[in-house]
Amino acid sequence: VDGRFPRWVSAIVPLLFLGFLLPGVVYGASVGRIRSDKDLAAMMADTMSGMGSYIVLAFFAAQFIDWFRFSNLGEMLALEGGRALARAALPSSLLMVAFVGVVAAGNLFIGSMSAKYAFFAPVFVPMFMAAGISPELTQVAYRIGDSATNVVTPLNPYMIIVLAFLRQHLPRSGLGTIVALMLPYAAAFLVAWTAMLVVWIELGLPLGATGPLVYAAGAAG
Repeated sequence: VDGRFPRWVSAIVPLLFLGFLLPGVVYGASVGRIRSDKDLAAMMADTMSGMGSYIVLAFFAAQFIDWFRFSNLGEMLALEGGRALARAALPSSLLMVAFVGVVAAGNLFIGSMSAKYAFFAPVFVPMFMAAGISPELTQVAYRIGDSATNVVTPLNPYMIIVLAFLRQHLPRSGLGTIVALMLPYAAAFLVAWTAMLVVWIELGLPLGATGPLVYAAGAAG
């Protein structure tokens, strides 16, 4: 209230940085790992080097998302797609199953969850709202498709970390080994969670206290 909370939100990043940095420096100095500022800089650089692939991915994803927003293509697709879905009058469960499949397939080409959601949300959320599907239900379907295939997409920036742990037990393993091992689990999760979503929709159960399945025009007002 009275503007204090937004100021704390804007300062949360440096506060978290200091909250982790100071205890880490004290611990590193106490065990003899940090003897000078050069040791500290080298350790921070080594830690950030693992984020290189994510930074490159985020850069190009940001460029694509900005051009996508600038062209208004998302709004055009949402408007025309929503009209088409409203005319087709397809069941909500069928639309959500199709959306889960689209997200699961898109996960194989866009590894970043935030970049993928920034691409899908401006198109599919208003499109499904025009067809009477609430944004909350669209979010649930998105999370199912996104989470099921995360571990089998080579573009996952954390796949290298998973591979490093796997090689502790299988030294000659590679990305193909991870995909082969996890593909049955990914398929099982995708089928089970999608079936659970369909049953939930058909029973008409709300997603929470303020999480309806159906969106009525003007309800947000």
